[in-house]
Amino acid sequence: MKYPRFIFVILFAAMMMACNSSTKQKKEEKTLAEKNIPKVVTADIEAGIEANIAQKVAEGGGYFNMTTEGKELRLQLVRVHTEYLSNLGPRRHFACVDLADISGDVYDVDFFLEGDPGNMTVTETTLHKLNGKPFYTWKQRKDKTWYRLPVQNASSDLLGVIEKQDQFEFHYEVTLPEMATSAKIWIPIPQSDRFQTVELLSIEAPVEHRILEEKHYGNSVLYMELAPEHSGQQLELVYDVERQEKKPYEEDGSPTNYLNASLLMPVGDRFKTLADSIIGSKRNDGTIMQARALYDYIIDNMRYIKAGTYGTGDAVYACDALTGNCTEFHSLFISLARSAAIPSRFAVGASIPSDRDEGGIDGYHCWAEFYAEGKWWPVDISEANKYTALATYYFGRHPANRIEFSRGRDLQLEPGPNSGPINFLAYPVMEIGKDPAFPKTFFSFRRKAGQKTSEKVVSLP
Repeated sequence: MKYPRFIFVILFAAMMMACNSSTKQKKEEKTLAEKNIPKVVTADIEAGIEANIAQKVAEGGGYFNMTTEGKELRLQLVRVHTEYLSNLGPRRHFACVDLADISGDVYDVDFFLEGDPGNMTVTETTLHKLNGKPFYTWKQRKDKTWYRLPVQNASSDLLGVIEKQDQFEFHYEVTLPEMATSAKIWIPIPQSDRFQTVELLSIEAPVEHRILEEKHYGNSVLYMELAPEHSGQQLELVYDVERQEKKPYEEDGSPTNYLNASLLMPVGDRFKTLADSIIGSKRNDGTIMQARALYDYIIDNMRYIKAGTYGTGDAVYACDALTGNCTEFHSLFISLARSAAIPSRFAVGASIPSDRDEGGIDGYHCWAEFYAEGKWWPVDISEANKYTALATYYFGRHPANRIEFSRGRDLQLEPGPNSGPINFLAYPVMEIGKDPAFPKTFFSFRRKAGQKTSEKVVSLP
């Protein structure tokens, strides 16, 4: 009999609190009305900061210009953090905005504004973060006001991210399955480029091999023909890798080559409809802002789940299920971006752990790039989904602790598999006779002495 009484007391208290809260809100609204101060909602603050930035862009020759530590910044709006828009009091407001410099750096900028809806002016502007790393954080006083607190060691690496460069030895090991008849196998060979220097130290293989050149994307592929007596034998490739952190970069060649559909990444139809709805009013804004809208949509709506038909990079499946691994995340992004006339492309490799110096690696990893403002912008949406504090970093950055195996989709080789073009090449593609086979594959690494591997730190927004 005591429990119903207890429950009644709790319900009564809750009702009183709700009534008191409602009464307090009505009093505040009445006070504002008496002082002829209009009520402000977050949409008003968003419109206010966007109007102020647009005015500065018009005055600055197409850029929002700022100076920091003697460096002239030419910035473009990427997004307004609507989740942080705040009304600080009568005619006082706060906004947090991402702005991208022409160099590819992304700055998180804090703004304080004054004024009424439709007539707000910026009173203070400060750079809060650079590529996701904070210069300061916010702390609340006892009187409920807020102040900036400098972040010690703000230049520390981010969670799971090694910046600047990394150097390691990478092992790609394959155990061949049981073969009742002859077989063929195709394995990606990582290539050197401006962001990674790769030296093939050794190949241990049961038979002679050939290196095939995939012409469309410039991939190199190891090819072998096997016999039943090679069943259970191992194949190992060892590489010395020096990798640079990847930032927005220029490249010769037409980006329009990356607007076409692939077998599992359709363009147009439902993807154009969805892309148009996501981009919405940003259609008249810059390409970077449109790409960021697609990027945020996938972070907000997809879940990283290895279940169902995942791992194929099927954009239709990703759009329907809104789940998958890195291939689904980036395939959906590419289909949406290309449908919005934003060139974008796919690559796959492996992420190297940042918190230890050797050992196994949990499978492959893939990522994407999109083209805007004359540069290719790296993105890693599945990692940003896992660690939302890194969403700013992964929009325009790939860390140094990774290796790229191959680029592109629907790879065509000669000789190639009976099944046709290779969807993407990370693990070996193998056929026993005319049937696909899936050899056991294991990646491992050993970081070179002297490379920075300290525990990575993240400061939440």
